[in-house]
Amino acid sequence: MSNRKLTLLAPARDLEVGIAAIQAGADAVYIGAPEFGARQAAGNSLRDIAALVEYAHRFGVQVLVTLNTLLHEDEYPRACALAHELYNIGVDALIIQDLHLLDYDLPPIRLHASTQCDNRTPEQVLRLQQLGFRRAVLARELSLEQIRAIHHTIQNSP
Repeated sequence: MSNRKLTLLAPARDLEVGIAAIQAGADAVYIGAPEFGARQAAGNSLRDIAALVEYAHRFGVQVLVTLNTLLHEDEYPRACALAHELYNIGVDALIIQDLHLLDYDLPPIRLHASTQCDNRTPEQVLRLQQLGFRRAVLARELSLEQIRAIHHTIQNSP
């Protein structure tokens, strides 16, 4: 959760929309995984995600994939395997909600905390940073003052 330039992150319902977002100037796109994501209804295959990664990386654009649902106990091994598959095809980061997934053997991929992690206080965002998250998607209903307080706390943390 570093101090970086502004990034235009666009949602990509599918491969076609992802390519259009890149052509329109997005710096990064996020797309739902085939399973375990709030956007899984879009029906994105690993092949489509790999094609989006290949296209995006030609232009220096990052691809983030959502694995942002709460998992049942028997789903963790499959979600972890999916994370490895996504890492192997070159996805830049995973947007996750279920913190128990951190207890599994995830690949060395950047993690972003989904807005469903209830990222609304400086303490929560610091906790996520300590757990290894590189970014936290803040709760939508935060005021500019609350966002500034979170930013200030993160910038001044050791």
